Amino acid sequence: MALLFFGMDPNSGGGNCPAVWVDTDTKEARELVLQGKVADARTRAACSHDSPPAEDEGVIRIPVRMVDQIRKACDAAEAAGTQL
Repeated sequence: MALLFFGMDPNSGGGNCPAVWVDTDTKEARELVLQGKVADARTRAACSHDSPPAEDEGVIRIPVRMVDQIRKACDAAEAAGTQL
């Protein structure tokens, strides 16, 4: 697996915090990999109304202050094609 790191929560102090990567090694398409706090039962239930998670899916929370890292990862994944 080849993960390209784009950043972590800038307010975290390092380690054990929300983070963003792009998996450049997936066969079908590049994928974002996100690390975040597991959402509580109330949040998961609310999300399930719109999109019930599959058996292998979860709901996580990412702080808004990480938008810049997520945006950069999205832009790089789209623009680079297979060049990542």
